Amino acid sequence: MHAIVNGEVHTVADAGTIEDGTVLLADGEIVAVGADVEVPDEATVVDAGGDPVTPGLVDAHSHAGMDEWGEPEDSDVNELTDPVTPHVNAIDGFHPRDEELRHAYQGGVTTVSARMGSGNVVGGVICSMKTYGDVADEMLLREDGMKAAMGENPKRIHGEENGREPTTRSGVAATLREALMAAEDYVDRREHAREAGEPFERDLGMENLARVVEGDLPLRVHAHRADDIATVFRIADEFGIDDLSIEHATEGHVLADAFVERDVPAVVGPSLSSASKYELRNITFDTPGILHEAGVTVAIQTDAPVLPQEHLDVCVGLAVREGLPESAALRTVTRNPAEILGVEDRVGTLAEGTDADVVVWDGPMFDLGSDARDVFVDGEHVYDADRDDTDPREDWAW
Repeated sequence: MHAIVNGEVHTVADAGTIEDGTVLLADGEIVAVGADVEVPDEATVVDAGGDPVTPGLVDAHSHAGMDEWGEPEDSDVNELTDPVTPHVNAIDGFHPRDEELRHAYQGGVTTVSARMGSGNVVGGVICSMKTYGDVADEMLLREDGMKAAMGENPKRIHGEENGREPTTRSGVAATLREALMAAEDYVDRREHAREAGEPFERDLGMENLARVVEGDLPLRVHAHRADDIATVFRIADEFGIDDLSIEHATEGHVLADAFVERDVPAVVGPSLSSASKYELRNITFDTPGILHEAGVTVAIQTDAPVLPQEHLDVCVGLAVREGLPESAALRTVTRNPAEILGVEDRVGTLAEGTDADVVVWDGPMFDLGSDARDVFVDGEHVYDADRDDTDPREDWAW
């Protein structure tokens, strides 16, 4: 049991911000939050010293655990044998000992959506994971979506580099449509076989895509340019897909009204880069603020390791500098991404009954001079900046 006392507690929940607040952690959960919480004698006390206390940060679009830090030859983000690979699942490539994950929780990021990459039009099932642990199954929160991608990445990898469809944006869109149509036909055949009592040969990829067309698994679509985003909306309308998100959304501000009309969230970033390819030419930290002011649910991402996972807070600070209201900033890396990923009952807020993922900062949030000082994941004190041993496990490398 731990008690974090004397904190400026930002609950990102109905309780708002509590001055001189206490957060009590026990058995992996938050058991009390408030200004008058009684601290049991057996609790280990962490004095926040008036500094901010927040939920563990949530990155809704990351490849931490999938694209090994310092090990590019061991990347497991793209199964590039085909442009459509819905049969693969991120958890089977997730490495709990990837150093990017240690950087993550030491930077206050306690949950990531570990993603297949954007090399394929349909990339596979993606998973919300804790950033601290030894076994992927124990770190899993849920399968949170099916990865898809528009634009230059699948064109380049499959068209330019392998000489197969898709070679154009029209080809990318057609490939996605064909995959979804095949999933619809698969669902019809499966249902007919069940009703007729006939045997049915299952297909792993179609089983996963069936979850998308039936509304059981969100579609998460990599799209930078406004025209690619519009294509995603067009295809979603055609197939009746309501549960989706736009990932990156570099030109999302151009279509802010369309996001609002469809109630589609935007997972924005990584914005701290140059225009390394044509579809990034309008990259700007203005995008989160514009989308937020329009009424879009916004999450900010690093796309780690494109940007180091521990710098998620820096990305938020830069978005605030460029117009994102300070009052909305914390929510873009806590409650909003948790809601987008469907894990808001577990993470993203400091509320009784949620997972004990808590960060004590050593200064103002999203200030370049501030760092995570104490980090708890599932109630375990996994990082203490003031002690020499910053990881309770003795042998990180195994």
